[in-house]
Amino acid sequence: MLKRKYGNRSDWKRVLKSDYQQNFHQDKDFRGYITLLNIKEVLEPLVVKNGVNEVCIVNDGYSWLQHFPIGRNYSVTTMFDAQDEIIQWYIDICYEIGIKDNIPWMDDLYLDIVVFPTGEIVLLDEEELDEALSEGVINKSMYDLAWEEARKVIGLIRQGKFNLIHLAKSHKEIIRNVE
Repeated sequence: MLKRKYGNRSDWKRVLKSDYQQNFHQDKDFRGYITLLNIKEVLEPLVVKNGVNEVCIVNDGYSWLQHFPIGRNYSVTTMFDAQDEIIQWYIDICYEIGIKDNIPWMDDLYLDIVVFPTGEIVLLDEEELDEALSEGVINKSMYDLAWEEARKVIGLIRQGKFNLIHLAKSHKEIIRNVE
């Protein structure tokens, strides 16, 4: 069974205090849900190793902006530090995006792409995808979909045509101004 991730991250024990906003947004560049999790207080910071980089992605004052584009097989989380600077973009390749009880979700299809403000791109969790296929958690068409989508997204990033990276800051302002 695929892991379902919700935009409000309500099951996240590390985050002690936060506020959450979401909005359905549609324009020429994007159609889907945008969520914003403002992290006020954490039990402890979260530092992850993405490729060769160790990066703090969760701490007091950080925020996560997540895009759930309708009809796409990816979700993009833009992680901001306490000074509102982008730490990284984390792109989950997913099988499906939907909404339940008015909260957007995505079914994670294992492969992840991290993009740093320097332009460095890191592909993660290939072994988890292989394991999911060998254990029958996913089928061959889901496996192929994950790889096809990851390659397509990486190609668009390298060409400077993956718009959600460029829209993160303006979309954060849009959602902040929604009452």
